[in-house]
Amino acid sequence: MKVIITGASGVLGSAVRRAFEASQAEVLPLAFSRSGNSLFQLDITKQDDVYKRFAEFKPDWVIHCAAERSPDAAEKDPEGTKKLNAEVPGYLASLSKELGFTLVYISTDYVFDGTSPPYSPDSPTNPLNFYGKTKREGEEGILSTEGAKAVILRVPILYGPAPKNSDSAINVLLDIVQDRSGKKYTMDHYATRYPTNVIDIANFLLRLTEVKAPIPKVLHFSGDEPYTKYEICLVFAKILGVPHDHINPNANAPSAEEATTRPHDCRLDTQATERLGFENGLDLSLFEEWWTNHLKSLQ
Repeated sequence: MKVIITGASGVLGSAVRRAFEASQAEVLPLAFSRSGNSLFQLDITKQDDVYKRFAEFKPDWVIHCAAERSPDAAEKDPEGTKKLNAEVPGYLASLSKELGFTLVYISTDYVFDGTSPPYSPDSPTNPLNFYGKTKREGEEGILSTEGAKAVILRVPILYGPAPKNSDSAINVLLDIVQDRSGKKYTMDHYATRYPTNVIDIANFLLRLTEVKAPIPKVLHFSGDEPYTKYEICLVFAKILGVPHDHINPNANAPSAEEATTRPHDCRLDTQATERLGFENGLDLSLFEEWWTNHLKSLQ
């Protein structure tokens, strides 16, 4: 099996790469801004370069992880974000038809407004922020490409092994919990999130390539433990055995002036994914248990 992974230097992309390489698949890991670690540099927004690389490699599967993933950063670069998040997926879908590979597009729970969870794959989308809107446009580009061999996989906020804690909106909270500079933090205690381990997603994607039955066009994969960011900080403080009195909870919905609008609760219904019939179900990590073991392994 030959697999292309875009965004292979990111937290999710690197986990996907490890899983597929361990399975003895032939992997082409693509990245844009980072080099080294046998990554192949490619600007995924340049269609001619993409076509040439993909046609030469002849993939069976393409796992498209590359994206502007930060809602705040997305609003600072709307043109670049729209090109990467909204336009590239449709082009890759057209390539899947022409070159005969199956595309998996990693989307987000932020395509929903968070007012009526849980959300099934066919629930109406209504993103509240620019990031969510561009990811929905990416989905629409795929779904509107007739004959595309493509799957949209929506996931929530992610965590897992990362080169830098700042690469993950969950991992970076470790730095805040351990900050002893005297700085005070106000942490969101409003939005309910379902942190999901990238290793679990990577293993699921590997199993997905072995499914013989028709795969639904849209699937959801999510952890099932609800946390606010403040509650995650409390978990980290407990594991590390450090005080957290420099972090104050804010249970109010953020105003547009204070921060990028984020939905209250975008819990994803994963029943359709579970019906694919994997022996161990989604095989989800337990958040506190995984972090306890991971941080211990780093000592």
